[in-house]
Amino acid sequence: MSTPEQRIHRLIAKSESDRRTGEVLWRVVAPARAGEPGLDVVHGDLDRPFFVASVSKLFTVVCLAQLRDEGRLDWDAPIAGYLSDLDLSGLAVENGRDVSAEITVREVMAHTAGLADFFEGSRPDGPTTLERAMQRDFSWTEADVIDWTRAMTPARRGRGLYSDTGFQLLDSVIQRLDGRSFAESVRARITEPLGLAGTWVFTLDTLDRFDEMAVIRHGDRDLALPLLLASCGGQGGVVSTLRDGVTFVRAFFDGRLFDARLLDEMLADWHRIFSPLEYGTGVMRFRLPSVLTGFRSYSFEGHSGASGVVFYREARTGVIVVGTVNQLAQRSLPYQLMIRTAAATAS
Repeated sequence: MSTPEQRIHRLIAKSESDRRTGEVLWRVVAPARAGEPGLDVVHGDLDRPFFVASVSKLFTVVCLAQLRDEGRLDWDAPIAGYLSDLDLSGLAVENGRDVSAEITVREVMAHTAGLADFFEGSRPDGPTTLERAMQRDFSWTEADVIDWTRAMTPARRGRGLYSDTGFQLLDSVIQRLDGRSFAESVRARITEPLGLAGTWVFTLDTLDRFDEMAVIRHGDRDLALPLLLASCGGQGGVVSTLRDGVTFVRAFFDGRLFDARLLDEMLADWHRIFSPLEYGTGVMRFRLPSVLTGFRSYSFEGHSGASGVVFYREARTGVIVVGTVNQLAQRSLPYQLMIRTAAATAS
């Protein structure tokens, strides 16, 4: 009879042999329970850097939580009050009325503010921002994001619609309250306190380091999008490793980065964004009906990213799965591997 470690390695090897995947980096950590030892299974170099894509949003959320702990940010206040130097008019419309000055920080964190998504949402002037960048890489600014979003059809306030525009605004709040760049806030608030030597925010100042990262693929094509990634910040520009990723996920859920009571708020009110993914307040959840998972109930909380990245903790077992398949075109691949490798931890 094979061990959980052997089963996990076989599953990862099978995924890696799939021609659809890019470079697979994967780590599964299970705590000791019921007299059984814990395990820590690693595939790939623990310190190989990779872009974590939208998992970056968890880094934004940590900064927002710390600012709230410090009494400097009210999640239920209008976000416009923290961005008085920006014209947000026309970004959110409710029943024909411009409510851009009313949407709250919490609504933006939950993707229920009614903001269109500048990154992968439909633009009236043609291809999405991501599609344009894949044709020819380019960078953008905070002002560009606001202008592009204003030209798009707003979403419905109160209903979940995943919006990178919202997290651009949240990063802008952090920068204004901290008086420094988002990258500097992440370093001071997260990576230095946790000793995450391999985690940092990719920016226009670090373009020369782009080739250090694992390559992201789109189908059979290797993507080189340094300008896009340098523009993403807390929407998708964070770089990390398997070693640092597990440390970060543990710290996030163990209350080492902010008041643990805030986590209860983040995980209290879930709404669907796209099946089977749900969103709380700044946190993503992945669940499947038990009939599809061998009648075992799994609820993974954390975040994932479009390039095949997962940073999750399974709520019932405490199993942590951190990894990437570095493939943009096949977005179901990392979730399939996450479920299978997490399930394999059981003897």
